[in-house]
Amino acid sequence: MPTKDKLYISVDLFARWKITDPLQYFLRLRDELSAQSRLDDILGSETRNAVAKHELIEIIRTTRGRTPLRDTLLTDEELAQEIGSLVPIQKGRALVEREIFEAAAEKVRVFGIALLDIRFKRINYNESVRPKIYDRMVSERRQIAERFLSEGNGEAARIRGNRVRDLNKIQSEAYRAVEEIRGVADAAAADIYARAYNTTVQAAEFYEFTRTMQAYKDMISTGTTLVLSTESDLFKFLRGMQAKVEKQERRQPDSGGELVSDLTESKQ
Repeated sequence: MPTKDKLYISVDLFARWKITDPLQYFLRLRDELSAQSRLDDILGSETRNAVAKHELIEIIRTTRGRTPLRDTLLTDEELAQEIGSLVPIQKGRALVEREIFEAAAEKVRVFGIALLDIRFKRINYNESVRPKIYDRMVSERRQIAERFLSEGNGEAARIRGNRVRDLNKIQSEAYRAVEEIRGVADAAAADIYARAYNTTVQAAEFYEFTRTMQAYKDMISTGTTLVLSTESDLFKFLRGMQAKVEKQERRQPDSGGELVSDLTESKQ
């Protein structure tokens, strides 16, 4: 049977009744099977009428002032989205049952029967529309899950961005501190060298010589060719070494000359 919001459902209900006028009951119905059949027809008709006049939520829900329980871990933004909010109702299942009871009680009274009570036993979707309803429910849950997933991915991206930014900041500050310490250490080392090698002229010259030798070692290797100006500081020691070698070569005596000189002197 269709509801007001065009949803097809099946409704099972039960009723309690009693015979109030045995004569009318016997004349009109004869036996219990006939009474059950007429009651099924009347109750089924009134149930269809009541279901068609109300939406599904009115037939299922019983209380109008019901409030859903909310997770205490939800943030204010999530609470503002009204996730899980209940659809408001005007009547509820109890009043719908009362309408069916009052309408059916008037019709069965002519058979010498009095209705005592009726109740919905089960309300379910019709078999033909049940898969579509379930698919729609799954789709709605999936949409909510995808929205939460999207929000989670955005929050994760923000956290990763903050982490990279903080890491770069820490590395930059650490590099600056390292350079400052290295600068102070270099200045202290230069000051120590200056005080150590400026005590005498020989110390300063020795320092200049050792630094130049270290520069030669760093720059020159096997097969290295250097093009230097004669005014270059690097060429100064090489030129000085060449001059000393030439001077020593000039000072070396010629063995043949010394022998001729000795002979000449002896002849005289």
